[in-house]
Amino acid sequence: MGEIIPRWEWRVFGTAPFARSEDLIRARGEARVRRSEEDYILSRQSMNNTKIRDGLMDIKTLQAVNDDGLEQWNPILKASFPLGPDVLAGIFAAFGVEAPVFFARDAYTYEQYLDELVRPSPDLQLVRVVKERHGFLIDGCIVEIADVTFDGIPRRTAAVEHEDPALVVATVRALALDVYENVNYLRAMKSAVGMA
Repeated sequence: MGEIIPRWEWRVFGTAPFARSEDLIRARGEARVRRSEEDYILSRQSMNNTKIRDGLMDIKTLQAVNDDGLEQWNPILKASFPLGPDVLAGIFAAFGVEAPVFFARDAYTYEQYLDELVRPSPDLQLVRVVKERHGFLIDGCIVEIADVTFDGIPRRTAAVEHEDPALVVATVRALALDVYENVNYLRAMKSAVGMA
């Protein structure tokens, strides 16, 4: 795997399409459509992005917020199930939640991890997320429009991502997304499910 370069992101959420912005985005080309189902694990003690997609435990941490309000997210873990104690200790550190004194198993399957470690914790909440993403490449940036549900609660989102923050800001402005507040997945999800 090559070097992982953290990306800067501007993301907006709403309950309806972002009319002018979406027109500007769609005018720039055809979308690549992807659908996914993911399990996010929200922590009352942390704003790290922890999710399970395609059988992989995936964690991203917020590295920085710049003067334009862009957020830089850094992937720190991708691990496949079953998960052993060393990996689990790192996951609980990302949750900001104390890990069990000992793990009852040498390794946890996906179901065991959720049933025995996540669901019993008062600080953790599993949220099922379904995404239908329409992806574009605009001025070198990854741009998406997506319909998502958080435990069945519908939301609309649009985002711009790139390693270069100046390019993200320029693209956000060109697409008229700067009139909306930058809100990451964790904030939107916690608000939707009542863990604000």
